Amino acid sequence: MQPDFTRPILAIDTSTNYLSLALSNDKNVHLHHEEVGNQQSKMILPQISELLVQANLHISDLGAIVYAKGAGAFTGLRIGIGIAQGLATPFNIPLIGIPCQDAVAYMQPEKTCVLAATDARMGEVFYVFFDTQNHIRLSDYHVGKASEIRQPENMTADQVCGVGNAYSLANVPPFSGCPLMPTAADYLALAKTGRYVATTPEHAELLYVRDKIALTAAEQAARKQQAA
Repeated sequence: MQPDFTRPILAIDTSTNYLSLALSNDKNVHLHHEEVGNQQSKMILPQISELLVQANLHISDLGAIVYAKGAGAFTGLRIGIGIAQGLATPFNIPLIGIPCQDAVAYMQPEKTCVLAATDARMGEVFYVFFDTQNHIRLSDYHVGKASEIRQPENMTADQVCGVGNAYSLANVPPFSGCPLMPTAADYLALAKTGRYVATTPEHAELLYVRDKIALTAAEQAARKQQAA
């Protein structure tokens, strides 16, 4: 299924505590980016409607809907893909899933080794190494403790350029970096490169890196004791 980038495109990112939406129309991009905590499910449809009104558009006008694919906040990701599928299905609009860490990596463009690292809660981070100069992923998508991250083979630590909200945590990755994070406009721009596959709404998927979404109270206590 092919997206039509000559038509308006909607992008949805609910992978963090922010509700981030972007709507391209000709050369204009309408952006809504707001920290909303657990209010995403309540606010997302009214805000999408507001963007469509601003651009004088209807959902049926869209050539594709872009969504944050993960890894990220489990509930937020489910909200984002659910809304994307719900809006796209009646009009058979193509969906394009962008891995969250890819979008983070491109906050550092034209670099040969970027570590994209984001908060995964439970004392861990989601991370991937990316060559944003040549558009090549250098590692699998991982989750683990920031202190345990090691650079790819044939790379030295000083070649790594880190980025992502993992750099705002108490325990940061062992590479220099900054806590920049993308907005939905960045997801939209990546989708328009054509490097990410479009699917029918029913075949849209999320990227899960962590096998276990939640810990029991005993497991949480054990982790806190280990971290102490």
